Amino acid sequence: MAIERTLSIIKPDATARNLTGKINAKFEEAGLRIVAQKRILLTVGQAGTFYAVHKERPFFGELTEFMASGPVVVQVLEGEGAIMKNREVMGATNPADAAPGTIRAEFAQSVGENSVHGSDSPEAAAEEIAYFFSGLELVG
Repeated sequence: MAIERTLSIIKPDATARNLTGKINAKFEEAGLRIVAQKRILLTVGQAGTFYAVHKERPFFGELTEFMASGPVVVQVLEGEGAIMKNREVMGATNPADAAPGTIRAEFAQSVGENSVHGSDSPEAAAEEIAYFFSGLELVG
């Protein structure tokens, strides 16, 4: 497999419960390296721009309000097959469907408050990483 980079966001429900370290430990145990990271507070507008792909979906307003409700940790993960590996470590969007040991099975509170976001394709990863990080911030 190729070395890839993917965007990871630790969402407000997880940062509020001080789970950043536990979540990052799961990524690192799976062989992913954190090559960029920062804690930020998104505005509703910034969250809306980031999640623009979901603009027509009924949950868009709730999603953007939630993502602006508290600090998030945005980070870039790197490793072999990082995009799929990250998605495996996160688990299914609905925590009730997430495999045991995954982040969402252990930490998510609901479908909406599911603790983490991860890119779903190489194209999305490149776009999402560029939204939050300049090339100078990616230290691998």
